[in-house]
Parts: sequence; C-alpha cells; structure tokens
Amino acid sequence: MTGVKQKSVLTPALLETADKLHSATIHLLRRLRVRDRESGIGPAQLSALSVLVFGGPKALGELADAEQVRPPTMSRIVSGLARAGLVKREATEDGRRVRLVATAKGAKILWEGRKRRVESLANALALLGEAERGRLRGLVDLLPKIVRKI
Repeated sequence: MTGVKQKSVLTPALLETADKLHSATIHLLRRLRVRDRESGIGPAQLSALSVLVFGGPKALGELADAEQVRPPTMSRIVSGLARAGLVKREATEDGRRVRLVATAKGAKILWEGRKRRVESLANALALLGEAERGRLRGLVDLLPKIVRKI
C-alpha cells in the first residue's frame, strides 16, 4: 500500500448489519456468561485468567493492557487468583519482573467453563433446523476474518 487512505464505504446497509452483529454478539456472550457463575470466580478474575490460560504467561502490565485496566487494578485481581491457587508468579531471567502463569487448577476451571458455555450454545443450535445450522456454519467461518480486520 502506498500510504494513501482508502475512502470509507459505510453504507446504511453495512452499518445496519454491523449494528445487528454487534448486538447479537453482546447478547450471546451475556447469555453464555451466566454459566460462568458455576465456577465460583468473579467475571474480572475469570477474564484475566482466560488471558493467561489461552494466551500464555504474561507480565502484570501486559495482562493489564490485555484486560484494559490499570496495573493496580490488575494487581488486586491477580492477588485474588494467586490466593485461590489459580495463578502463580514466576521470576523472569532478569529477576526484576515476574511472569504470571495459570496453574493447572486455573486452566482446569477455565476449560470446564468453556465446555459449559459451548454445550449451552450447542443445545441452542440443536433447536435450529439443519438448513439454518448450515447457514450459521458458513457465517461462523467468516467471523475470524472480521475480527482480524478490526
């Protein structure tokens, strides 16, 4: 690309589609998040733990950035996770920083929660007809492409 900005093509139809997709995904996640209560861990701790389980070890600042919170807030979240045995702090090579790592217990809780959410979603999908499920499979394949462009 030559650095020339392309003209935006935000038509009313595109904006309406984006609005509907945004609303549907928010509602979907809220409905599925109800299953997270079974883990016994609060949403902020679950979210931070998921970054470590699915994204690998992080420094406190990296985790705070990923969760879009300030480091002191993340420090409190991590302290709770560490007390519960879900996260451990490991020294880094230079000894000045620590790396936060999910424990096996933390990973197990996350994977169990993911399984509950996926099963809930699969049960809802089972209520659709085969043609609707086929259409949805095609649309789901597009979502990672959309996410990469945001």
